Amino acid sequence: MNPAPGTRVPSGLNSRHTYQAAAATFADLAARVSATQLAGPGLGDWSVRELLGHIVSSGLSPVSPYDGQQPDLAAPSAYFAVLNAASLEEIQSVNALTTQNARKIGLELGEDPGPVVSRRVETAMSALKNVDDEDLVATPVGSMRLRDWLPTRTLELVVHSSDIAVATGLEVDFPADALSESAALVARGAAVIGAGLPVLQALTGRDPLPAGFSMVL
Repeated sequence: MNPAPGTRVPSGLNSRHTYQAAAATFADLAARVSATQLAGPGLGDWSVRELLGHIVSSGLSPVSPYDGQQPDLAAPSAYFAVLNAASLEEIQSVNALTTQNARKIGLELGEDPGPVVSRRVETAMSALKNVDDEDLVATPVGSMRLRDWLPTRTLELVVHSSDIAVATGLEVDFPADALSESAALVARGAAVIGAGLPVLQALTGRDPLPAGFSMVL
């Protein structure tokens, strides 16, 4: 079957390039969010402003080099294993900090989030220039190689940008590579935490996922 016109079939995904493309897509979306939409409902208890703040906080934080020999997490899917193993108290603590950061950065976006988000993207991309794909970087869940950490950030950008699009009625069109990498990461993460078969069955139209099921906190 031939791909639809204008559709590029992903091949040989590069996590750095995919992340950069996802960040650029988010920046374009943020530039189209109007001041009147910022106070509207975004996701759960978050406003659009706070959701934008969360995306910046979680998806565009500059990487920090880590001085070590071996990563604490050896694959992108291991990120989900850590989240799945967290206690209720740990999850509540993470969620509280996440909301705090979302509100703080959301306020910093002002009434015109586009320019601020663009500067954040530039800062994140600049930091990437100083880190090789195989280098270890510090993350909230332990050290990881840059090439393994970036797909988890691409996932954040893709999933939550789609949340922004739903909340605001704006269109967002992610590159096929970003969607392919994110979908594959979620599937691998589901397999790691023992939910691989239900996810596969849902994707192939066999059975729906349980109510409330999510691979993202």
